[in-house]
Amino acid sequence: MADDLTLVRNIGIMAHIDAGKTTVSERILFFSGKTYKIGEVHDGTAVMDFLEEEQQRGITITSAATKCPWNEYTINLIDTPGHVDFTAEVERSLRVLDGAVAVFDASEGVQAQSETVWRQGQKYHLSCLCFINKMDKVGADFEMCVKSIRDKLLAHPVAVQIPIGAESGFKGLIDLVTMKAVYFHAEDTGASFSEEEIPAELTATARQWRHDMVEAAAEFDDELMDLYIHDRPIPKDVIRRGLRKGTVANKINPVLTGSALHNIGVRRLLDAVTAYLPSPLDKPPVVGFTQGVHGKKMEVACDPNKPLVALAFKITSDKHGDLYFLRIYQGMLAKGTRVFNPNRNVKENITRLFQMHANARQIIDSASAGDIVAVLGPKDTLTGDTLCDTRHPVMLESITFPDTVISMSIEPVSAAERNKLGEAMAMLRKEDPTFKSQYDAETGQTIISGMGELHLEILQNKLIRDLGVNVRVGKPRVAYKEAISQVAEGAGKFIRQTGGHGQYGHVEIQIEPLFTEDGHYARENEFVNAVIGGAVPKEYIPAVEHGVKEGLASGALAGYPVIGAKVTLTDGSFHTVDSSELAFEQAGMIAVRDLLSKAGPILLEPVMRIQVIVPENYFGVVQGNLVARRGEITDSHVHGGVRVIDAKVPLAEMFGYSSQIRGATAGRGTFTMEPLSYEKVPGQISEKILSGSY
Repeated sequence: MADDLTLVRNIGIMAHIDAGKTTVSERILFFSGKTYKIGEVHDGTAVMDFLEEEQQRGITITSAATKCPWNEYTINLIDTPGHVDFTAEVERSLRVLDGAVAVFDASEGVQAQSETVWRQGQKYHLSCLCFINKMDKVGADFEMCVKSIRDKLLAHPVAVQIPIGAESGFKGLIDLVTMKAVYFHAEDTGASFSEEEIPAELTATARQWRHDMVEAAAEFDDELMDLYIHDRPIPKDVIRRGLRKGTVANKINPVLTGSALHNIGVRRLLDAVTAYLPSPLDKPPVVGFTQGVHGKKMEVACDPNKPLVALAFKITSDKHGDLYFLRIYQGMLAKGTRVFNPNRNVKENITRLFQMHANARQIIDSASAGDIVAVLGPKDTLTGDTLCDTRHPVMLESITFPDTVISMSIEPVSAAERNKLGEAMAMLRKEDPTFKSQYDAETGQTIISGMGELHLEILQNKLIRDLGVNVRVGKPRVAYKEAISQVAEGAGKFIRQTGGHGQYGHVEIQIEPLFTEDGHYARENEFVNAVIGGAVPKEYIPAVEHGVKEGLASGALAGYPVIGAKVTLTDGSFHTVDSSELAFEQAGMIAVRDLLSKAGPILLEPVMRIQVIVPENYFGVVQGNLVARRGEITDSHVHGGVRVIDAKVPLAEMFGYSSQIRGATAGRGTFTMEPLSYEKVPGQISEKILSGSY
């Protein structure tokens, strides 16, 4: 841990699948001296892709953390997955970082998953650098990439480098701050380079890009603005200071370029990370809530001398015990410390601390504010929980994850496997917040849910191969939801008379559909207490809300949970002796279940946003196939000799699409897919789904 927090950078590498994130990470490890041999994704030797599944598939599945030095700086680096099925790994990593490097394929620009991870980063106000990778690839176009970052991400790209050449003619880059041409020497794995004068034919272009850069940076630094306005020479450090201020404020996104595979531009990227991205001290204090009735807001500052506040953002299980990854926001943490978890209201022991390097561990005695470490010891802590000083309880905002969209049934092959399956399920749920499981008493099967076919396939392999549980697996199924289409009002009464005290609860409620700004059903339900005059005593309101949620969870059509419903408690009555929390909970549940059938229940299905990239001559076939799958083409354009098709398609129609598109395009078509919204299922198909014939 660096003593000076201004010299610490907590960053993530994020991008669309195959943009080169892990390759960039491997070069960072090599050039920073963390590794002595460059790992390659295509060889299965990447340090950060350490799982067997990752090495076989050549993709990142889990976020890997490491720490590496660069000059006098310390960089905590997390390499995140690019595949949408593992969006939870990206979400929880970005939640605890201060900055990020977004990697883009120079021939593709902003792709579907680039938009998703960028939105996730902006949700947490992450300062981002952009690295346009693969400038040596056919179709590489630097200006197109910068334009797509501005147009598609609504970002503020400011080039601090421009490439010299492109595709096979890519030779190096021009540093717009120093106004020097930088050439890298391939025979020396990019470790050596030379700075020369800018070629005459590129001088005018470089001056124009530099002018744009200085103009953007001048907005954030008075001295720079004064020099710029009066057309005086501007020192390099003044330009960097202006760029840094704009980046830390998330108003500028410096753009760098290179080819990570050929080791071009990675060291300059590391320089930019330390020069422009924020330290933990540059970020505003995190908001925490004190324990108590009102949950008063308080600031959690990056100060090692204040009481401990840390967030558990990831849990991995192995034979040595559960490993908890923590971001320490305030205070110090030492091994042997007893800490408090306000989310679970339990005390936990920290027995050991580790500095992680992918899957390798280095034992440390303590860590302080601004650091990212792993610990052993906690038993009841879950992802998103806060660990804090036992005498100063503070709860940080937790991490929210998207709903699952796909499920499948699994069942143990024998009674002996049943107990093993239960333990394995508990472990998977702890590790992966987007993994859900429930037992179906009617069929005797366990239903597991995830973010996509690949996610379920990885989970299935983990169960069978890694955890040794022998299970039979059913076909993947879509996670449908229900909603209501009209307003309804009614009442629910729960009355029981027994020998002693009876039970009495009576509520009147109104239920109505709830939509988002873009016209889709809201993902969450809403409960509003509008009771006047104490018709339902305050102490019973939480019980009514709990009963309402239970009623919504089981739906009206086929037992699917209801989303996008606003339930308002308008009136009711109570009995001074017989009323209880149980009675009002039951009354709330009865009222909702009765009203759902009267409120025009409809079936909703997950609709996916997909992007298909195919050679132009296959466009007609692919477009026709998407329309046949109930797809709606939202955009289509030619880029670099290939056709890019954007569409939205119901998930139910996308099973087996990967093999179908390979067959239809002679193996040359690719696609990516991510959840978009839940939309109403057409009438005829809804009937088939409900009758079990779809």
